[in-house]
Amino acid sequence: MYINLMEMVLTGCFRFFKNKWIANLLMQLLLILSASFAAEQTELMQYKIDSSQYSQALGDTVSQPGSNIMVVFQDSKYRYWFGSWETGLYKFDGKTIVNFTTKHGVPGNRIEEIREDKFGKIFINTNAGLCKYDGSKIISIPEPINYMSQWNLQPDDLWFKSKKMGYVNRYDGKFLHTLKVPKSTVGEEYLKSHPNAYDPYGIYCIYRDSKGHIWFGMSLLGTFRYDGKTFDWISEPDLTELHGGPANGVRSIIEDKEGYFWFNSEYRYKVLDRKTFGTEPFYEKHKSIGSLDGNKAGNMNEYLSITKDNDNNLWIATYRSGVWKYNGKEIRHYSIQENGKDINLFYIYNDKIGNIWLGTHQNGVWKLMGEKFERLTL
Repeated sequence: MYINLMEMVLTGCFRFFKNKWIANLLMQLLLILSASFAAEQTELMQYKIDSSQYSQALGDTVSQPGSNIMVVFQDSKYRYWFGSWETGLYKFDGKTIVNFTTKHGVPGNRIEEIREDKFGKIFINTNAGLCKYDGSKIISIPEPINYMSQWNLQPDDLWFKSKKMGYVNRYDGKFLHTLKVPKSTVGEEYLKSHPNAYDPYGIYCIYRDSKGHIWFGMSLLGTFRYDGKTFDWISEPDLTELHGGPANGVRSIIEDKEGYFWFNSEYRYKVLDRKTFGTEPFYEKHKSIGSLDGNKAGNMNEYLSITKDNDNNLWIATYRSGVWKYNGKEIRHYSIQENGKDINLFYIYNDKIGNIWLGTHQNGVWKLMGEKFERLTL
């Protein structure tokens, strides 16, 4: 109907104006207005499509977070968010705990990552996809069908693991870009010799360093850095898991106060400036604290999660052997027990105030209270 009306107006211009120059000028002006109107209608249509993915996020008030917590996060409003392996997302404002699951619009009940953008919106990455919490609603953010997006690096981008093996997601504030993980020499050699093996390009964790570069911890191939221009791999034996057995992989990354990077192994890595040193590889490998318990023959040199407190001490969470604090010289052990039994840990987190939190396998959320970790209860 709209197009037919425009045709009538344009025809009238030619009939009314004998001067063809004036008629052509008016016709061009009307075409511009037509294109602008059409674009506006498309935007409105897109908005309606996006709005249809909104769902009410009222949530259910509960007495405590789920037992199986893999992620802990504090937002700019000082609210806490706990991500469960199987029972969804929990929001804790200091008084009340609210649980969001698939019935409230969360794509999946296994929460893998929680982040916040510069506008205070909370992004939740699940096993079934990404969504955003805007304060009252949960908005699903589907991965694009086209996986041909180009790599880019902007300071406000949010990075997430992809549902698709061998891919990673970058959210630029408007669009979600699904990017293919770059190939590595070690990875391609492994695939040639193990054509039926597990895809080595799976991502376990993502970390932004002090220079704004993005690091990716891999399931089998170690880690790689993206600086906005190049991809740099570290595939040292202490980081890779190409032995065919159970793979710990690089599950946690931290940059310490001296600029060394820790990739949950017995070594730490110093990244070099290629322009200054002109060297390959682009890093130096240094022995760190070795076995956490100080035993030279011990095997406690891998862990699941690491964080840095406000005094630059490192806090390390192991799966079965509690928490270890390292101040650069000495290491201290914290036993985490419930009913006299050691409990298994998944995650360790330092909040904005300086509190240390734990996510556990089957025992909920814990917080350091003075000199002892205690379970969160209301």
